[in-house]
Amino acid sequence: MNVVDVLIVGAGPAGASAAVWARRAGLDVLLVDRAAAGRDKCCGDGLTALALRELESLGLQPEQMGSWQHVAAACVRTPQGRVMRLPLPAGRGQFAAVCRRAELDAGLIDLAAAEDADVRLGVAFDGFEDTGAQTSTASVRLSDGDVVRARFVVAADGVYSAVRKALGIGPHRYRGDWHAFRGYLRASGAAAHDMWVWFEPDLLPGYAWSFPLGDGRVNVGFGVPRDHRRYEAGVGTGTLAGREIAAVWAGLTERRHIESVLGSHEPDGPTRAWPIPARLGELTLAQGRTLLCGDAAAAADPLTGEGIGQALQMGRMAATAIARGGPPHSVTARYVREAQAEFVLDHRLARGLSRVLARERLAELSLRAVDWSAWTRRQFARWMFEDYPRAAVATPRRWHRGMAAARGAYDPASRPVAVTTTSSPS
Repeated sequence: MNVVDVLIVGAGPAGASAAVWARRAGLDVLLVDRAAAGRDKCCGDGLTALALRELESLGLQPEQMGSWQHVAAACVRTPQGRVMRLPLPAGRGQFAAVCRRAELDAGLIDLAAAEDADVRLGVAFDGFEDTGAQTSTASVRLSDGDVVRARFVVAADGVYSAVRKALGIGPHRYRGDWHAFRGYLRASGAAAHDMWVWFEPDLLPGYAWSFPLGDGRVNVGFGVPRDHRRYEAGVGTGTLAGREIAAVWAGLTERRHIESVLGSHEPDGPTRAWPIPARLGELTLAQGRTLLCGDAAAAADPLTGEGIGQALQMGRMAATAIARGGPPHSVTARYVREAQAEFVLDHRLARGLSRVLARERLAELSLRAVDWSAWTRRQFARWMFEDYPRAAVATPRRWHRGMAAARGAYDPASRPVAVTTTSSPS
């Protein structure tokens, strides 16, 4: 029987981050994922400043990612057709980038393996024999027949988390709070090298996007929030019903203003849809010896659906909480306290702003206000790409000197970014 300090279920950004930081703290780590090597996780492929700083601290090198594209600005179209270019700070590192998830995830798994984590792909969580409530370790069955005893379990296994279900702590029939759809294309127009976001009237408070991946390849898609009252009543699948979502995708690239940006284009891979969980603060983040991270904790941003930065950060926070030691209840309480302090207020603000964007007139007025001056455009771009927390103004504890002029990630003019938690110690 294998005995480890930490068993991590799910080798995406949250799980790989937890594995790297746990190993750096000297803990024995087993990282498993039911998918085999080379899996293609459905994603918009965008990386915010939060995600980039976390990736830099992990040691991921952009030059080793063939699809990595540094983004200097985003082009945004309002519901009524006004187009504005939102620049990110120049000459201070990277504040936004695009990288295929298949490539990013593979790079993160390689980092975990390089830290001597025991990585097993194609091996799934099969259930608890003992959650460890009354014993010194949790006992977990894996699909390869192995039974692992772990002092702690990190559940980073996505929106449909098997670990969360086994613990009985997830909401019934939970299928995420956003629904997203994406396809890869080859494009000849401006989209081949520029990032575009379209706030389409029929998608509000969602949006459509085109993110460049180099060599004329682009990730094109859209996301819409689900209407849980309709869904739970069995009326529909969300803000748009399943058939409506398929119809939107079928005509999305034929909309004149989108087609003009894409230019001549053709498919470059299959189209896929996926759920995005954005309910952090409502879901249980830990129980017994188990800590939940990333999509398993419904940690995606309720305004944009972005979740990579949050997943990377939560993985690091879970590993740090375990490494600091103490009895299980102390470790999990520390993790929950710090995660809630870091994310919950931001998510409440984002959810409120999403309700504003749901109304076309308010969305138009809000976005036109962003276009007031070069300063407002630049600051909104930094806020949109998570250069600082959503609710930074309301959380003075997170203020620090130089925050307004912070450098991005991978800045040759500065030393590697030191990532530290901003929550109060236990």
